[in-house]
Amino acid sequence: MNRETAEPQVSDLPGERARRVVDFHHERAAPSTYVYEFVWDHSAPAIGPFCTDVDGNVLLDFTGHVGAMPLGYNNPKILDPLSEFDIVDPMKIAGQDFYLPATGALEDAGIPGPADLMERLTAISEQYEMDTVFLSNSGAEAVENALKISYDHTHGKYAITCEGAFHGRTLGTLSLNRSKEIYRRQFPEIPSVHDVPYCSDRNCSPESCDCGFFFDDTSSLRKMVGEGGYVNPDEVAALVMEPIQGEGGYRFPSEAFAGEVAAVTEEYDIPLVVDEVQSGLGRTGEWWGSDHYAFDPDVIASAKSARVGATLSREEVFPEEKSRLSSTWGAGDILSSAKGVLTIDAIEEHDLLANATERGRQMKELLRDADLGGVVDVRGKGLMLAVEFESKGIRDDVQEAAFSRGFLIMGCGTRTMRLLPPLDVTEREIELGADLFAESVRAVSGQN
Repeated sequence: MNRETAEPQVSDLPGERARRVVDFHHERAAPSTYVYEFVWDHSAPAIGPFCTDVDGNVLLDFTGHVGAMPLGYNNPKILDPLSEFDIVDPMKIAGQDFYLPATGALEDAGIPGPADLMERLTAISEQYEMDTVFLSNSGAEAVENALKISYDHTHGKYAITCEGAFHGRTLGTLSLNRSKEIYRRQFPEIPSVHDVPYCSDRNCSPESCDCGFFFDDTSSLRKMVGEGGYVNPDEVAALVMEPIQGEGGYRFPSEAFAGEVAAVTEEYDIPLVVDEVQSGLGRTGEWWGSDHYAFDPDVIASAKSARVGATLSREEVFPEEKSRLSSTWGAGDILSSAKGVLTIDAIEEHDLLANATERGRQMKELLRDADLGGVVDVRGKGLMLAVEFESKGIRDDVQEAAFSRGFLIMGCGTRTMRLLPPLDVTEREIELGADLFAESVRAVSGQN
């Protein structure tokens, strides 16, 4: 497959072979989130945003595997350094009890290890003075451990979350979720979690705010923890928030909202935990989504593009006692740690933060200029892009129309579509994606 000339080529979706795989999968699989009856053929040609399914259809993938595929399919920047590595068993080790070689310590280590990934993660977080990392398996575990170290460090009993938040599916992280009720229904939760509105207008001011965060010359956060409030700030373990809400609808906060979060957390010494699982590792054109805003996190939870779960903070925030934090496979995934290191190195070496910024700007301009019926907003930072529709029905119909044309995109929130091209996406690929998106919208809306 030639990335410079590849285009979607589809016949029947899903094809006969894909249907057989899907039916076989569901004979044993528990019900979960399945967006497409699309079966990637990992032995067939795939490169960048292009992939092939088991029926030979070629598709353009702008889902980014929900942000977990930062450099697309079969990127040589990842695969070439691993090509000489002999696969071993186990590929995961009990990483809290044993160590793996590291290229930062041993020149003949071969491929980077978990310690190298931790070094890279702290290097791109120096602006927040973060020097310590706990690795895990997933984003939910990263947030869960962020909660644990915050409660341990502060001895606080309260946590504050935001309306529309999604932080994972473990019981602890579910307690912070304020998006779809199905995530929390009938599950037990940790107590004493309060919530505040999350900015819904990226251009609002305290005077024009209509989401409820600002009102009567104050904010809901300040009213909660400030003088005369109903939560003692000394007992708050953490304010946990996404710098850019993901599952809640790709909501980008205003400068006023970000400034107030910074002011209140600093004034009342409230630890700020940011969930960068979707927005981190270059997706927004900066290393972290937080880098765009006035607040400085005390703890960062990362995953997806990092290829593992990672909780970052300063040494003094982490417990000193052994076994206070632990995980059988924490820091023990050889291949994933190596991929995380190589991803960060590729982003730096090939200036992909700048590419994400420029190609994201291109995509927004193309979609805004298309004047598409049913679209109420086009927004994004870098390649964390979203298109909001008038209704959920239109959004879902557009997703189906795009799939029929070999274009993979995913919804979020109630009526928003998210677009997550690889960070090295080209100008041609953005144009192709924008054309397919516009064609899909017009087919649904009946525009000529």
